[in-house]
Amino acid sequence: MQSAQNFLKELDYSVLQQCMHCGMCLPTCPTYTTTGKEKNSPRGRISLMRAVADDELTVTEAFGEEMYYCLGCLACTTACPAGVDYAHLFESARAQVEEEGVLDHPERRFWRWLTLKVLFRYPRLLRATGRLIYLYQQSGLDRALRKSKLLNWLAPELAALEPMTPKICHHFSDTLIKEQEKAIEGKYKVGFLTGCVQDLAFSNVNRDTVDVLLANRCEVVTPRNQACCGSLHGHNGAPELAKELARKTIDQFEDLDSLDAIISNAGGCGSHLKHYHRLLSDDPEYAEKAKLWDAKLKDIHEFLAEIEMVPPPKKVHSQSVTYHDSCHLCHGQKVSQQPRNLLKLIPGLVYEELPEANRCCGSAGIYNITQPEESQRQLDRKMEQLAKTDATVVATANPGCHLQLQNGIKTGKLGKQVVHPISLLAQAYR
Repeated sequence: MQSAQNFLKELDYSVLQQCMHCGMCLPTCPTYTTTGKEKNSPRGRISLMRAVADDELTVTEAFGEEMYYCLGCLACTTACPAGVDYAHLFESARAQVEEEGVLDHPERRFWRWLTLKVLFRYPRLLRATGRLIYLYQQSGLDRALRKSKLLNWLAPELAALEPMTPKICHHFSDTLIKEQEKAIEGKYKVGFLTGCVQDLAFSNVNRDTVDVLLANRCEVVTPRNQACCGSLHGHNGAPELAKELARKTIDQFEDLDSLDAIISNAGGCGSHLKHYHRLLSDDPEYAEKAKLWDAKLKDIHEFLAEIEMVPPPKKVHSQSVTYHDSCHLCHGQKVSQQPRNLLKLIPGLVYEELPEANRCCGSAGIYNITQPEESQRQLDRKMEQLAKTDATVVATANPGCHLQLQNGIKTGKLGKQVVHPISLLAQAYR
């Protein structure tokens, strides 16, 4: 078995040394601005990681808790003048925490097993679970359970999380999208990734994405029964499972060479999907495939900005819109201006910039489940900024952000609608 400390020790040491401790990251870090403590900052966490790699510090429960207190929003990477690869460090540190088992207890072990090793590993099982949740929601049992407050008595923590359960769609992506769809005038051929949470809760966004691609002269290939990309596993200390799912994802597209691009419409997934080569660099069978994969992986906004985009002809009813940056789209993929430019192209939309648009909303994958108090603080700050705008529509391009903002708007009664930018564009094309 691989030693736990190898996750940090086997990193290229220059990656650990790259941080200059200049402090440029401090004002951008959500947890540091909350606490003001050095250990809760990116450079503080890097110092802890380096101390572990140098055998000056052992991996303890406190170290593990600090690594999981980080949102992983990567705002520090945008601010960093030295180009520190914090995402790589962050994932390696969490993998080491899991290998050491310093945070292990039965309840946590059960939920990690159920989510990482079971549900998000087997797409048919995940969709079957989604179908059960759909029936639960459509039958009214969810509302009855909340009204009875039975869950508050039996499991208070679960009662707090239950209202955050995403509304599951009636039809999933494989029902709405054919395996191969051709534009009337084809110019490009692209593969499309439907995602896992995106598929269950936002299959309509996936249909909209395909419609936009068709409108822009793309033939779209959408493999059936797609698996999770492994982003959740990579970010939560399960690198071997992340590798397994990366291989499965690559294998879904039989002829990569024939595709002009592989399209993702979920910011968090796309950030992970663009780094398959690093993940599989020591795999003799997949290393070259992963390098080609990374070169072809494009966020939908990024792809549209690079091609000769067909301008939307139809004026949708006049509405004001603002945009919240998905952290991993903005800081992880460096795609920030493209969604804004796209929104400004849509006839009838009045764009208003959101203050602190690229600050984390607190969703951060499953952070709102594992760190509900800190997540709520970040969400409250985001709602304060949203309340300053006159926009009736908030556009964002990540399912986690979408759900987090939706819950915050509903609780705060802000009267705004959350929409994917591509759905607004699809509406204009129709």
